[in-house]
Parts: sequence; structure tokens; C-alpha cells
Amino acid sequence: MITTNTDSQKNEKIVTINCQFLNQMKLGSEFNATACINCGTCTAICPMEINLLPRQLFRYVLIGAEEKVLENVNNIYSCLLCRMCEENCPAGVHIAENVRSLRTYINREVYGLSRS
Repeated sequence: MITTNTDSQKNEKIVTINCQFLNQMKLGSEFNATACINCGTCTAICPMEINLLPRQLFRYVLIGAEEKVLENVNNIYSCLLCRMCEENCPAGVHIAENVRSLRTYINREVYGLSRS
């Protein structure tokens, strides 16, 4: 793990980077967010108006910011998996499948659930 310190005089934040997080996410799933072009279409079209942008969440995974992902468990489970974002994504990112992968990871690593 790598710890990065983003120091500002008023607000100091430390982000722990898990270099294996992306590989752990891919275990048994098709997680792939590298095609995301950060256009914001997914957020604009979301019927749930979830505060966390899928593109931001996926970026956390890609850089290994596992703690940032786990801070947003409620948002991850609030997604309806309706695929409106996916159908309108100009980059063709499989957003709903990525959210399912995040849920699988959380179920396995946080709640200790696994498929038998």
C-alpha cells in the first residue's frame, strides 16, 4: 500500500492507495472502466440523482483508492441498475456491470459473503 498525502493548510487528507485493488475487483468479474472519457452523461441521465458520479467512483478503483470506494457503499447500492447511463454512454462503458462488480467486491471483502 502507498499512502499519499494531499496537503493543504486548511484541510489535510491522506489517501491510502491499494495497488492490488483493481486486480481484486476483477476477480470473477468483468470490471472495466478504463474506457470512461469523463463526459458526465451517466450523471446527467441518472434517475436516482446519486451524488457520486460513476466516473469518479471508477477512477477511485483505477487509482487504487479502495477507502474512497468503501466510503460510498450506500451510493453503490442505491443504483437501480436500470442501464440508462450505459445506453447513453458515448464510450460504451458497461456501467451497470461495473456497479455489479463493485457490489460483489463489497459483499466479499466487507460483508464476508461469497458464492459457494
